[in-house]
Amino acid sequence: MKKLTLLFVSIVGLFGGIAKAGNGIDTITKNGYTLIVSGNDATFDNALKEKLISTFFTVYPKIVKEYNKKSLKTVQFFIDTAYHGVAATDNGRVVFSPAYMMKHPNDIDVVTHEVMHIAQDYGDTNGPGWLTEGIADYVRNEHGVANEAAKWRLPAYKATQNYDNAYRTTAAFLLWVETKVKKGTVKKLDGIMRKHAYTDNTWKDVTGKSVDELWKEYAVSPTT
Repeated sequence: MKKLTLLFVSIVGLFGGIAKAGNGIDTITKNGYTLIVSGNDATFDNALKEKLISTFFTVYPKIVKEYNKKSLKTVQFFIDTAYHGVAATDNGRVVFSPAYMMKHPNDIDVVTHEVMHIAQDYGDTNGPGWLTEGIADYVRNEHGVANEAAKWRLPAYKATQNYDNAYRTTAAFLLWVETKVKKGTVKKLDGIMRKHAYTDNTWKDVTGKSVDELWKEYAVSPTT
């Protein structure tokens, strides 16, 4: 990640240190973490931007402490009119769709999901993508600040589901494993993925049962 040298006018603000530049870049530093916020949408709601910032400083330090203490301490947010998904993360930089965020202003825990990807730091892991996204949504469920306001929740079990559906379906399964089978499983899986050490035996090594065996048990009694 290239270093960006800018001349800022310092402003004392809510988050400890806030610097603003004429080109619309905000740099906020608090308790050892720095967030650089920029974008190309001049109409993006400032109050919503402040919610993105507040959520970052609420959840990211907790996630780093719990999952990966070596995670980046400087993160970038970019509000991009050319991006038409929801949000995406790469190399410590989260891109947000302003159209989506302004249409769903309560879905602020998109931040929580995406910054977990930064902490995951799996790179070219040999582990499955469905587990990567499932862990991120598991963490959103655990650490989200406004899931209820966004009407976001983990789904109830359905016979049409499978553990590799990713996102909330996998997250609900992970929550069941944590609650009913072995506490600490998600942290162990996260560490294995980051070390690129995932194998067909990983679930059995961690929990004593294969992922297919666990799913069969979950299907019979999915309540947590």
